[in-house]
Parts: sequence; C-alpha cells; structure tokens
Amino acid sequence: MFSLIIGLAIISFVTLFMCSPGEIQPFTDANGTYLEDSLAEKISVDINGIAMGMIIKAKDSNKPVLLFLHGGPGMPEYWLNEAYPSGLEDHFTVVWWDQRGAGLSYNDAISSDTVTSQQMIDDTIAVTNYLRQRFNQDKIFLMAHSGGTYIGIQAAAKAPELYRAYIGVAQISKPALSEQLAYDFMLDFYEKSNNKKNLKTLKATPYGTPGYDQIRDRMMHEAGIGTTHTMDSVITGIFLEVMKNREYTVTEKINIWRGKAFAKKTKLHEELWQCDLSKSLTRVDVPIYFFVGDYDYTVNRYLSAAYLEKIQAPVKHCYLFENSAHSPIFEEPDQTNAILEAIQSDF
Repeated sequence: MFSLIIGLAIISFVTLFMCSPGEIQPFTDANGTYLEDSLAEKISVDINGIAMGMIIKAKDSNKPVLLFLHGGPGMPEYWLNEAYPSGLEDHFTVVWWDQRGAGLSYNDAISSDTVTSQQMIDDTIAVTNYLRQRFNQDKIFLMAHSGGTYIGIQAAAKAPELYRAYIGVAQISKPALSEQLAYDFMLDFYEKSNNKKNLKTLKATPYGTPGYDQIRDRMMHEAGIGTTHTMDSVITGIFLEVMKNREYTVTEKINIWRGKAFAKKTKLHEELWQCDLSKSLTRVDVPIYFFVGDYDYTVNRYLSAAYLEKIQAPVKHCYLFENSAHSPIFEEPDQTNAILEAIQSDF
C-alpha cells in the first residue's frame, strides 16, 4: 500500500510538471499564423516598490485597455477565463493583474500589515498609469469582480479622470449582511431539497462560528450559488482547473494558493468584511455598470442593485444575468460582450 501511494504521488508530480510549461499562448489564425497586432504576454512590473505580475491578452492591442481586478481577496482569475472563456480579448486589451501578494505577485517578503485597502487603491491607480503610458491611452476601462470591487470602485472614485467607465461584477456593498443572507438561503435551499446531511451540517456550524469558513464554499457550490451556477465542486471546478492550466508554471500555481492563504491574514481582508460602501461611498464621477447574476448569493445581487440606487454617477445601469451565479462574465459571455460593445459605442 505504501509503495502504491508513493507511486501515485510520483505520477501526479510528473503530470503536474508536464502540464505546467508556463508559456502564454499567442493568438493565431486557422493556419497557425500569429494575428497581426495581437498581444499575449506574462510580465512583471514594479508597482509602488513591489514586483507585480500580470497577463495581457488582446487580439488587437490597439483596442481600449481593460484592467481587471480579481476577487478573493487574493485569488487571481486568469485561469477562470481559460476554463470559461469570456471573449473579452475580442474587444479589449485585457490586463489580468495579480494584486499585491496574490498569484504572480506573491512574495513571502511582503508584510500582511502593508496590504491595506488604501495601498491596494494606490496600486490600482499606479497600474492604471503604467497601462495608460504603455498603450498611449488617456483613459482605460476598469472592471472588478467580487472582492476586487471593494478596491475598484474606490479607485474609480479617487481618480475618475483615469477611467472611461467602471464595471462592477458582483459588486460588494455590505459583505457581512450578504454572507448572512447566503447562509439563510442555503438553510432554506437544503431544507426544500430534502438534503438532510447538508442541512444538519449548516445548522451545526452556522455563519459566524469558527468552522463555517471550512464548509462555506462547498455548501455554496452545491446549492448553485458559488463561482458559477453549474459549478458544484470547488475541487473539480477551481483547484483542478488551476492546476491543469498550462500557462502557469508549477511555482506560479503553488503561489496562487499561497497568496490566497496570505490574503486572509491581511488588514485588507478585515477592512473588506467590515465595510458598508452604501454609507461610505455614494458618488463616483464616471459611468458605472453593475453586472449581477440571478443566482448570486456569494455577493448578494439584491444588495448590489440597492447600492447602485444610492450612487450618484453621470451614467449608471444594473444588468441582470438570468443564468448566472457569481461570475456572469464567464457564465454568459455572449450577453456580456453585447453589453460591453454597447457601452464602448458611447465613448
């Protein structure tokens, strides 16, 4: 038995290395010829004294720049775009930036005390200015998802002159209340579906108790309110998708999980969960668009819509994705890109 376990471990390790060359795939036509003006690169840039990684992809690098702020905090999402293609690179020069301490930007020398909301806002603005200069664009689009929306909307409010528009996907407003509503939803869901095992587990480990975080993600995904409406397992839907992605090296894959664990120790994590943006930030001087999934209870979509009502902005609109949970841009890419094309036509 021991030798079998060792053998399986060796096979798994070899397989991991074989599927981790870490090379970014270029855009090509049907004949394998590189698309003219396309861009596909993985780079590291000094941002406020820290080397930060980003993956930049565009079928036409002359298109407007879209800076994507991942959620978590601390969980990059480029791998998710590969597993569930969004098609964003058809319309934008898309910058998948791994934020301070996350993924390609993970560095064990970074102190958790330095990862604050203000620092992340400053980092976002610094990355924005780097991209404006590199691509010679006065303004760029800013898109944020989930935990990234806490930073993104504050960056847009602080430096509106830098952005064409802000797009909040699963926009955070009151995280603590959202989490309570998710727990209540799951109690009702598992009771109605007669899933006695999950219902018993939830009642024994309610929201706010130490063990809740250990069961939260599994319970949400099995209820269809997690990362996507159809992703019923965090193991197959998230962990394995990251580990089999060929554009990351083994070290980069490991650092994704190290960065995710690190994020929970930061001041940013505490600040995010204690925030109430509906009270602290109600004016943003750029056009604002919220994308919400009908099945999203990871970030409660009703709270997102209610928050948008309170915001003063030159233009604002909330788009509902009826077949999505937490990630509508990946779950319903056709609707996403139709909306984004319409938004672009206004600029």
